[in-house]
Amino acid sequence: MMVWPENPALSVLFLLITLILFLYGARAPAHRGIQSTARALNQGCKLIAEAIRGVQERLAARNREVLLSEGLEDAERQIEQEFQRISAAVDRDLGGYPALHRRLADQVARIDEDYRKVTDSPPAPDSWTQTLNAAGELVEKAGTQPAAAKAVDALRTAIEQAHDDAMETYRESSRERHDLLAKMVPAWRAMSSTLTRVENSVGNIFERSRRIDELMDEYREISAKSDVAERKLTSSTLSQFVIASFVLVVASLGGFINFQLIALPMSEMVGATSRLGSMQTSDVAALVIILIEITMGLFLMESLRITRLFPVIGRLDARARRRMAWATLSILVILAGIESSLAYMRDMLAADRVALTQQLAGAAVQRPEFMWIPAVGQMVMGFILPFALTFVAIPLESFIHSSRIVLGQVTVGLLRALAFGVDMLGFAADHAGKALKNVYDVVVFLPLKIEELVLQARADRAEAVSTKRSTSTA
Repeated sequence: MMVWPENPALSVLFLLITLILFLYGARAPAHRGIQSTARALNQGCKLIAEAIRGVQERLAARNREVLLSEGLEDAERQIEQEFQRISAAVDRDLGGYPALHRRLADQVARIDEDYRKVTDSPPAPDSWTQTLNAAGELVEKAGTQPAAAKAVDALRTAIEQAHDDAMETYRESSRERHDLLAKMVPAWRAMSSTLTRVENSVGNIFERSRRIDELMDEYREISAKSDVAERKLTSSTLSQFVIASFVLVVASLGGFINFQLIALPMSEMVGATSRLGSMQTSDVAALVIILIEITMGLFLMESLRITRLFPVIGRLDARARRRMAWATLSILVILAGIESSLAYMRDMLAADRVALTQQLAGAAVQRPEFMWIPAVGQMVMGFILPFALTFVAIPLESFIHSSRIVLGQVTVGLLRALAFGVDMLGFAADHAGKALKNVYDVVVFLPLKIEELVLQARADRAEAVSTKRSTSTA
């Protein structure tokens, strides 16, 4: 809209001056509006940030309670298992200690008796030597008397014969003593083996007792809710989450391979044209079989008390859990046999399709020589994979327990970041209000400058009048 259509430049200048004068007149209310709006945005963002921080603190406290509670339960379970192992070791290794003590006492008594029997009683060599020397002297003295010499020589011969007999008897008794000593060797070895076994058993118990001491220290730290225990549990939970996620990914790939083994033959059983929504019925049937196998694996692990996902199964008595374990194992074996036969059927169907393609192409149908090798491999895979999927229950339990803590920590981090972002938004709104006021003043800077000059002139005039009055009064 032009004030002077014949002169657009003058019209624009007039409108611009009018707008500046309008903005100058509305400067004070506009500043108050900008300031109040910025303050409202800043206060609102602060309130929102405080609310988010409150939620984040409550969630962090709850996450900490859950982490410490699960850490306590895990420590209690480990301590209970260690006590059970020590009890079993004591019953196994030291339960027969009275009989072992009697056996050791018998072996000690037998060794002591044999030792007494092997006491050496050698002849007195000095007495025999003196006797023989005396006989020799008598022979020399009686050399001139034949009868006396003959008698003394006979006496000497008798003494030497008695000496030889005594030495032979001594050698015989020494051989008997050596035989007794040789018979003592197995007893010593048996005693050494028994003592070594007892030492190993006691050492094993001492080792487990040290492990229990370590677990009790961890339990005390967790009960005290110390920061060290929280950091350890957090690190352990993150490690379990990463490892369990990796194992579940590997298990998913195994399940995909299992699915590919049985999807094609299932299409021959339920029909290749039948569909259930957007999926073929054969694919759904193969997926159901795999899910049933995983479910049976979960129940089997629960029955064996390897996992604790279902408290109802854990509360069953030993007989009921044993029956359930046999039932689930039987179902798994049946399903594994079915999958093995389906895998073999898949190889046959693939061979028939290749033969049909060759016939349609007009080529001679050729059967590979070692066609049975991949067939056997597929059958073995089809039988083993269901049992391999059974162990998915173990990483699944770790993933479920650790994911709650990990998701809680991630949520706490996101809430903390969101609160910081809202704070920054309020800070930006406050400074944006100040910047907008400055921009507003830049637009009306000319009237403001004129106002400043006018006010300065008035102040100078008032100061001059005041100075003149003070001079005249003086």
